[in-house]
Amino acid sequence: MSDRLAELAAAHGVATDFTDWTGNHARIEPSTLRAVLAALGVDASDEAAVETALEETRSKPWRRMLPPTTVMRADHAAELRVHVPAGTPVHVSVQTEQGRSFALRQIDNFEADRTIDGARVGEASFELPAGMPFGYHLIHAESPQPAGDPVLAMGHLIVTPARLGVPEALGDDRAWGYATQLYSVRSQGSWGIGDLTDLADLGVWSATHGADYLLVNPLHAAEPTVPMEPSPYLPTSRRFKNPIYLRIERIIEFAELAPETQARIRSAQQLLAQSLDELDEIARDRIWPVKRAALRSVFEHGRTPGRQFAFDAWRAQQGEGLERFAAWNVLAEEFGPAWHAWPQQYQDATGPDVTRFIEERRADVDFHCWLQWCLDEQARTAQDAAKDAGMRLGLMHDLAVGVNPQGADAWALRDVYAEGVTVGAPPDQYTRLGQDWSQPPFRPDRLEELGYAPFRDMVRSVLRHSGGVRVDHIIGLFRLWWVPEGNTPVEGTYVRYDHEAMIGVLCLEAHRAGAVVVGEDLGTVEPWVRDVLIDRGLLGTSILWFEKDWDADVPLSPEQWRTDCLASVTTHDLPPTAGYLDGEHVRLRHRLGLLDDLDQEMEAARAERQQWIEVLHRSDLLAADVPAEIDPTPQEIEQIIIALHRFLERTPARLLNVALTDAVGDVRAQNQPGTTDEYPNWRVPLTGADGAPLPLEAVFTSERAARLMQVFAEL
Repeated sequence: MSDRLAELAAAHGVATDFTDWTGNHARIEPSTLRAVLAALGVDASDEAAVETALEETRSKPWRRMLPPTTVMRADHAAELRVHVPAGTPVHVSVQTEQGRSFALRQIDNFEADRTIDGARVGEASFELPAGMPFGYHLIHAESPQPAGDPVLAMGHLIVTPARLGVPEALGDDRAWGYATQLYSVRSQGSWGIGDLTDLADLGVWSATHGADYLLVNPLHAAEPTVPMEPSPYLPTSRRFKNPIYLRIERIIEFAELAPETQARIRSAQQLLAQSLDELDEIARDRIWPVKRAALRSVFEHGRTPGRQFAFDAWRAQQGEGLERFAAWNVLAEEFGPAWHAWPQQYQDATGPDVTRFIEERRADVDFHCWLQWCLDEQARTAQDAAKDAGMRLGLMHDLAVGVNPQGADAWALRDVYAEGVTVGAPPDQYTRLGQDWSQPPFRPDRLEELGYAPFRDMVRSVLRHSGGVRVDHIIGLFRLWWVPEGNTPVEGTYVRYDHEAMIGVLCLEAHRAGAVVVGEDLGTVEPWVRDVLIDRGLLGTSILWFEKDWDADVPLSPEQWRTDCLASVTTHDLPPTAGYLDGEHVRLRHRLGLLDDLDQEMEAARAERQQWIEVLHRSDLLAADVPAEIDPTPQEIEQIIIALHRFLERTPARLLNVALTDAVGDVRAQNQPGTTDEYPNWRVPLTGADGAPLPLEAVFTSERAARLMQVFAEL
């Protein structure tokens, strides 16, 4: 690697080396650097191109009067650097989103003038004062010229809270809540898949038992056609929701349908339920066509004038983003969900052919806009119901790390996502070959140019009707592992983001929503990153199985756990605790052909279980008659699960979390890494300890769940 290529990569936040999971220093191949730089719009194909790109990189800030975006914390003053023709004055002012305008004070700057494109350019500095209101403001600059019109420029200014912390509603208290995969939690009234009415009911039930929040899987949008991607972590859009979660009968217009239309819809639901009776999985591909037809009938019935006004007002608030999302859905129904395979004229979301298509298919576009409005109403109802029942936070939504490369966001924001690369992870102790998540990353330079609008719109949408957000792989707001197309995950590199901007926007939107932010900060994390999260008042994630003194290979005692976190025994990426304790997760991997030595893996699982039972015994959390040396009975497994949550309660963690699967004794994992169709990933219904599907109504009367909730009764 040449020094000049390394310098160019560093200037664009592209890592030339990194420390791997073993602590060893790993260098990045020049070919990887060139490919990643190309994805950032930088030509580094040869040394001559590198020299040209370096010169462009150095001079680019001097070619524009104002930086595209400036991000600052409200409690600290900041310096703004402005570039104008040498020797000419410049006036700079801020226009706040609240409508106030004020001039900035010029401060000393001793930077020498430079020659840029044959002309002399000077630099001036202005003070951005502390104490400005939070928000998305504009900076205006005007430089009068001796001859001709003045030079004008505008840039974005984002003023963020210095620290978020937890909402005032919690005060200094700790709180607990459930985590659930909503699609798996089905009631007698839902259409074979958990929906937003089920979410509301689950929230009310858990609130009456003292829970302060309910963490739910990402509700992000999926394809409008079948087959539908089952993973909630590979959505077509992170800004909009999946209409499969709608409860049709709770849409206001349903009550206004003709009796025969209502009867037809109810009959369709009953026939669907009968067809799903013997199916032991969440059958989205059967459910969605039936629900879609019913939803279309409700939509075509129309709305009262008042309801139409409300729909139009909400739609106007959502702006062009909603229109493009709806257009993608209609185009996907016409040509398939992979937009790269569409006719060329429709691949540009901003092109005239797409505009013409929208007008030609106005009713269909309106339908998909209406679905999102209905989702917004039912999400609000679920949050209001949880809060009214006593929850101090309510719903906590999950924000996935990325999107499907063929989906709505990648199409509508094509110039914001990098092409020719995907997001993944380098090798670690769990995946020695690394990971490729097949998702396109945001381009950090484009986010800056756009004032972080795509990111802030997405975060604002997820936080709407919410008391919190869990950010999957929050480390991705600091750096992401980019893998060039054609490379293995090993042949990638890290690309850095402006974390002050990304975390700042996240804090600003959460502050406005009155919400808490929980970052999933597991895995390989640079130590200073967690310091930043603590400094900004964001909570981390602590999982019981991973909280160990790794040198001594023993679990941490409760007082050694961190305070600023959401703590849980397990997570959706791991098996439910009952399955973990009886070794079902090992036997499953063996059945799927993912293990070479079943006996060795079972022995390792027994050793870990024995270690934890001994810890629980020493802590007086588990009855002495539960042995550590032999496989536990189902009754003993429940006792161990309760004891593990009592151990959790002894930690100083601000938020404690209980997997709904643990409350009812479920043993089956929602996702089995290393499989696709070999295992029904993200399609597993909630089941009880006996392995039988468990309807939501049975959860509400479960004595087992009541016993576990008693652990937190006096939190």
